[in-house]
Amino acid sequence: MNTTPVGVDIAKNKFDVAVLLSNQKYKTKKFANTPSGCRDFVNWLSRFDDCHICMEATGCYSTELATLLADSGFRVSLENPARIHAFGNTELTRNKTDKSDAALIARYCALYQPAPWFPAPLNERQLTALVRHLKNLEEMRQMEVNRLEGADDVIVASLNELIATLDALIAETKKKIRQHIDDNPDLKRDSELLKSIPGVGEMLSASLLAFAGNLRRFHSSKALVAYAGLNPRRCESGLWKGKSRLSKVGHAELRSALYMPALTASKHNAVVKVLTERLKEAGKVGKERVCAAMRKLLQLAYGVVKSGRMFDAEIPLAG
Repeated sequence: MNTTPVGVDIAKNKFDVAVLLSNQKYKTKKFANTPSGCRDFVNWLSRFDDCHICMEATGCYSTELATLLADSGFRVSLENPARIHAFGNTELTRNKTDKSDAALIARYCALYQPAPWFPAPLNERQLTALVRHLKNLEEMRQMEVNRLEGADDVIVASLNELIATLDALIAETKKKIRQHIDDNPDLKRDSELLKSIPGVGEMLSASLLAFAGNLRRFHSSKALVAYAGLNPRRCESGLWKGKSRLSKVGHAELRSALYMPALTASKHNAVVKVLTERLKEAGKVGKERVCAAMRKLLQLAYGVVKSGRMFDAEIPLAG
């Protein structure tokens, strides 16, 4: 059955829509990126038959609209922006406007028929919101601490008061995260499995569940590593072999959450420690060893959740 491709180019304050009609012409419209604007978009789509809506995965802006559309019964696809950009390059696209980008996404949707996207369960979405809120609060606190270092005496008291307020909010948010996980049996089960891995503490386990969701949905640990953008990107052409680097085509927040725990795991997790020491002997620099540790932590996380068994260092060391 034929579908009606719909491309959406979304931004902070508005989004442009292009519907690719059967006569290869477009029906375009612009909507405010607000709750009422999104509802207007859903109502406007009702005039078209069997819509397949495609948009770039751009974080909270696209996820909120995609969730509303999926809940309203539409087929929705969230695609990696790099794929759509590469598709535009094949068309030798010269102009770039929001309207033309929406039309480009509609053509991409018609040609490739991308897989449908489904929103995460409500408990995972709420956990993601809490973890992101905690990260924002911690960043705000660090900004104020930095200001305090060179602040004039006249504003020191005010900055200290603001830092104390942020400390209270951070503590409250951490408490809400713990309570949310404890109140959801599935999240609590997976959290306990993850925390059994040395180097994976309370906050990293929450971040893994928030940013990667149910790890069982990945068909392998390699797929999870690629989702985080921690897979190596090989550079070879003919006889030339360049240096492999991280692809970084993946979840940046997940990579960020793994960095400091990977440093800890390199000292206190037997499996990760053996890996990093072997890489050090092979002449790998510190950054390469840390990235390898991050990747190994993800693989261990996938292993305990997939198997449903607490971490046992003897199993991966024997392998």
